[in-house]
Amino acid sequence: MEHYVRPASLPDPAKFRFVLPARFIRNRMRRASRFCSESYVSRDTISAEAQAETTVYSHPFTYHRAATLEDASNLVLQLGEEARLLAGGQSIIPLMKMRLARPTALVDINGIPGLDSIERDNGELRFGALVRHAEIENSEIAGSIPILHDCAAGIADVQVRNQGTIGGSLAEADPSGDWGAVLLALETSVRCTGSKSERIVPLEEFIKDAYTTVLKPGELVREVIVKVPPKGSGGAYVAFKRCAPVYATVSAAVQLVLDAKNTCKDAGIVLGCVGLTAIRATEAEAALRGKPLDVKNVQAAADAAYEAAQPQSDMRGSAEYKRVLVAALVKRAIGIAARRARGEKAEAGHEYAGR
Repeated sequence: MEHYVRPASLPDPAKFRFVLPARFIRNRMRRASRFCSESYVSRDTISAEAQAETTVYSHPFTYHRAATLEDASNLVLQLGEEARLLAGGQSIIPLMKMRLARPTALVDINGIPGLDSIERDNGELRFGALVRHAEIENSEIAGSIPILHDCAAGIADVQVRNQGTIGGSLAEADPSGDWGAVLLALETSVRCTGSKSERIVPLEEFIKDAYTTVLKPGELVREVIVKVPPKGSGGAYVAFKRCAPVYATVSAAVQLVLDAKNTCKDAGIVLGCVGLTAIRATEAEAALRGKPLDVKNVQAAADAAYEAAQPQSDMRGSAEYKRVLVAALVKRAIGIAARRARGEKAEAGHEYAGR
């Protein structure tokens, strides 16, 4: 392992300065304040004089590079509760810049071999924790389950997709993240590894609350396992957002299994960004399961999804607006998923306001 220390005082601060738009900082603080009991930076910090740009610095921390999973686990345990793992860094680094997060140490796991593979084995797709979103987007193996491509291809922008990881995304358990909803619509489990133990946890049990998982101290995500859907399956992920870099206002993931008579044998419907975790719309699934996929039943599923949503009013829209949007996206995703289940080509993914 290697260790580095970022000094508390820098010889030339200009070389280490981070400059971020004030609007970005205000929006990130609003998002964090919804779920954190304590915010290290108040909204009043952004003054009228800082409208053009704000210069921010991270709190001092030590940097450690792990060589193995066991090494990473031991380091996190040794360094204490305020140590954090560093994978893609697309969430922790911006928060550190704004001092919304103040880890005392970062443990970099990017040098650990064997965590960046995508494999198909015995009816399952296996994604190493360090597989980047862009790698899933461009993978033929992942593309065999279209809903995975829908998700990966629309996450933020190309820079984020090239760095962000599927394991880091699930471990963060951000309520506004994309992977939680998509993977819940499939049969997914997470392989968790500690220094002397390993277990496989169904995704339904892995994410407990906003930014909260079942991971124990020193435990890491090693692999994400997705069961290949049966014949006659089709899925779609639709997310509505203002522009590419921001989180979605609302998202919907739908995975269907149809028979030759267009009857829905099984359905998975999960709503994103409208609760403290992704929400499985069980009543919406029941409205389709065992029934013909006609206009009446699809509308019943959309109505049930409207009722299942638990959104909050914020800068992206009112709670009622988001519920209406949920119903519309679920209806659209069902239509695309059904076409794919029948072997037709249909586009899905992220949609932007104004298009």
